[in-house]
Amino acid sequence: MKQLYTPWGENLDVNNVLSEYPRPTLVRESFLNLNGYWDYAITNHKELPPSFDGKILVPFSPEAVLSGVSKQLMPYQTLFYQREIELDESFYDPDTQRLILHFGAVDQVAQVLVNGSLVCQHVGGYLPFSADISDAAVLGKNCITVRVRDYTDTSHHSRGKQTLEPGGMWYTPQSGIWQTVWMESVPKNYIKEVKFTPDYDQGEISVLLLDNRAKSSESILPKSSESHLPKSNDSHLPPLNPPATSLMENNVSITIMAAGEVLIQQSFEVNTEYRIKLPKVISWSPENPFLYDVILEYGADRITSYFAMRKISVGKDREGFLRFMLNNQPYFHHGLLDQGYWPDGMYTPPSDEAMRYDILTMKELGFNTLRKHIKIEPARWYYHCDKIGMLVWQDMVNGGSHYNSVFVTYFPTIITAAARRIKDNAYALFGRESLKGRKQFYQEVRDTIATLYNHPSIVLWVPFNEGWGQFDANKVTGYVRRLDFTRLVNQASGWFDQGGGDVFSIHNYFRKLKAKPDKNRVVAVTEYGGFALRVENHSFHHKVYGYRKYYSKETLTKAFCGLLISDIIKNLSKGLSAAIYTQVSDIEEEVNGFLTYDRKILKFDEKKVKRWNQKLMAEANKIFKA
Repeated sequence: MKQLYTPWGENLDVNNVLSEYPRPTLVRESFLNLNGYWDYAITNHKELPPSFDGKILVPFSPEAVLSGVSKQLMPYQTLFYQREIELDESFYDPDTQRLILHFGAVDQVAQVLVNGSLVCQHVGGYLPFSADISDAAVLGKNCITVRVRDYTDTSHHSRGKQTLEPGGMWYTPQSGIWQTVWMESVPKNYIKEVKFTPDYDQGEISVLLLDNRAKSSESILPKSSESHLPKSNDSHLPPLNPPATSLMENNVSITIMAAGEVLIQQSFEVNTEYRIKLPKVISWSPENPFLYDVILEYGADRITSYFAMRKISVGKDREGFLRFMLNNQPYFHHGLLDQGYWPDGMYTPPSDEAMRYDILTMKELGFNTLRKHIKIEPARWYYHCDKIGMLVWQDMVNGGSHYNSVFVTYFPTIITAAARRIKDNAYALFGRESLKGRKQFYQEVRDTIATLYNHPSIVLWVPFNEGWGQFDANKVTGYVRRLDFTRLVNQASGWFDQGGGDVFSIHNYFRKLKAKPDKNRVVAVTEYGGFALRVENHSFHHKVYGYRKYYSKETLTKAFCGLLISDIIKNLSKGLSAAIYTQVSDIEEEVNGFLTYDRKILKFDEKKVKRWNQKLMAEANKIFKA
């Protein structure tokens, strides 16, 4: 194995690590970034050790070389972090404010103590959590301690593609803090959450603002009927704005701007969903990723945010084929699988610019979609997709016990039609015997949707992939629809299809594609290609994992462009509405990326790929709108 560094990792400023504001959909001026060096220890017991092993650079996991540690946390071990911070009245006034401590993500089970007092516990390695630490903190020196356990793939917890025995399409595990740690001071009554729900057909935006006294999580999500898609005359949203005479009684002020121009200044009640008619609607799309800027003021609290006006739905084209619709027009989703691994940071991107680089590079090549595969990224990754204009299919993170590779991989790859007939309520076959684990998955589905709801780039949820921890997919799909009626659902990507959701999903790596229209769902190739090219001195391992091997940029490019012609373009007229190629970058042994693992080499001929991607989109537009 060869240790690789990205350009951003090579030039990392350890005194300025991922310093950007971490929550772009709810921004305050009050912000203290706690990334940087912390004390750490890895022990075989649960008690805080008398001394630490050394320094770790947060937010990189101890397994990542950029952390300065490069040690593997085992399931029987405990990882401790500790750091002292000094607070003064210029940042926090205990008489008039509250102090909130935020963690972007900690893998996998975390306990947080401030000055020896337990302030929160969190289970799950992929979602943000926070704690009001006002009662534990003091002006002056404060000690923050984090205790972490990571069971990787030895428990039912969600783990993604991490495994203690990496190889092929399963990767080296990482643990501990892997997203930004930060702190903010807020008024005693403050804005805790805000949700924007666009009604594209009516030209209205629904705003729901919750303060710290309101219920959180499920209540933040908009209510819907059994139909998950809003109709033009039935938006499932609250009534229109109340009469102007009642505005003086409201206590939230909203300002909506478009390109610096103030469009709306109104007031409404906190903890109540409120609809606003926009004087002009500017559609969001990959071609025109327009965002409306928002200022919200609630008492002494002030935040900035943004939203977009876009609609994702399913409809028929002029030939009667079901298509993905964007803003009521057929739209071909042409994208890549994006797993978000880095050789030096592992789960953690080495910089904000590194995240932008992947997205921008793929868009410049002519792709308009990224399927975020089995991982939840830092909020800024989705913000960049919102700003740059990239559709996102978001996978839920898989969990469950050990997967039988013969059952979930080899059998369905060979006999896919038979796999589609297998019911997923046989929990043992899918590694889902644990009732606790199944309940945790529902909780994480809910929290994932709540966390990412405001990002207009996200257009589709993917609860399950290739049977990894799959269970009761139709019930889970119904749950997703109730939580979010504004997006589509691909319930089971690949196989073990239960007939629900909006997508007839095909994974096709080894056969010539022959698409057939489906009367109830959009037909999509949700994984294909995976062509491998190992580049010497830019590969993690001497082993090569991929679905077909090539040995030069020229032959690899020719194969990809040929695949676009034979499998994608030729099937557009047969109902094919999306194609997701594997993948953005190499990962460890898997060398089937457009980019090498270190992001230093684009392995394809850029001009040829761009030209054929443009031809594909032109042909799709021609067929869809013929």
